[in-house]
Amino acid sequence: MSTVTPPTVPAPLAPHTLFEDMLAIFTGTLFVSLGVAMFNQVGLLTGGTAGLAFLLHYRTGLSFGLLFFLINLPFYWLAWRRMGWRFTLKTFCSVALVSLMSGLHPKLLSLATLSAITPFYVAIIGGLMMGVGFIVLFRHQASLGGINILALYLQDKHGIRAGKLQMGMDVVIVMASLLVVSPLALAASILGAVVLNLAITLNHRPGRYMALS
Repeated sequence: MSTVTPPTVPAPLAPHTLFEDMLAIFTGTLFVSLGVAMFNQVGLLTGGTAGLAFLLHYRTGLSFGLLFFLINLPFYWLAWRRMGWRFTLKTFCSVALVSLMSGLHPKLLSLATLSAITPFYVAIIGGLMMGVGFIVLFRHQASLGGINILALYLQDKHGIRAGKLQMGMDVVIVMASLLVVSPLALAASILGAVVLNLAITLNHRPGRYMALS
């Protein structure tokens, strides 16, 4: 008589601790802000609210960090309504840290040498750094506001991959920068946006990584 093996019951998910969330938010924003500083050094752009902040920064000369922080303020209402107060608080802290650290990196690191390097290399390296940073934040129920909030909401509710949606919107924003940057910088910026969102698409899929915070 054969023995029927009962189905394996998956172990309950262990929520992230407060320390794990804090460390992840610092790590994620560190990677993103360094990628932003590299892009800024060679005159590149990216998508999302960061792309809008870059456009205004290049056009007006105002601080990228200040513009990025202000542009994201209206999106916290959607985050609070749709994603809860924990997500909103983590996102607010993440945006504030990127706004702060994006201005600190050039003072702590010698980024001037990047100007002599092909912008396509900077686009790949900076795009990958920002993509990894976004993944870290996403996996700890945080984002960098704006389009990230919309992308995560649609992924959670309708299964639309956050990376694909964000990639499409990012390309539109980058294309709108043609009057601000050179065609070479624009081409490199598009490459950076594709690399960033490809990293997210391949590594942040519904059901692949489950974690609680």
